[in-house]
Amino acid sequence: MISKDVVNAMIDIIDENIRLIEEIRSQGYDFFSGSFRDIQAAKHSLQEAIEACLDIGSHIIAEKGFRRPEDYREIFRVLEENGIIDHVLSVKLQEMAQFRNLLVHRYGEIDIKRVYIIMSDDLEDIQKFAKSILKYIY
Repeated sequence: MISKDVVNAMIDIIDENIRLIEEIRSQGYDFFSGSFRDIQAAKHSLQEAIEACLDIGSHIIAEKGFRRPEDYREIFRVLEENGIIDHVLSVKLQEMAQFRNLLVHRYGEIDIKRVYIIMSDDLEDIQKFAKSILKYIY
């Protein structure tokens, strides 16, 4: 059985991290790119938000007995296959999962401009995911 408490706790993590990212982004790129603290906070917050999405997806897949994904990207494919998220969102979230892997495994190779673009353009995808999940479980 899908635990609404687990899902809601993960969505709270997503919301907290998005609030921080939006606060950092609101200061503009020039300030952001010159602040090691904000760069690190943004990267960590993006990582946590993406991981919360992955955790939610993994929880639903396990509880519903859907096919087992072979990697993080595939979590979103499985959710798409089962009608929980649409194809466009699935593709965007698969890219986010790939970016998460970059954050975790290649610290020195992260382009700060790319981080800022994700902060500016892609947070909505994470929010859409949360809304889709809430719609699915309620």
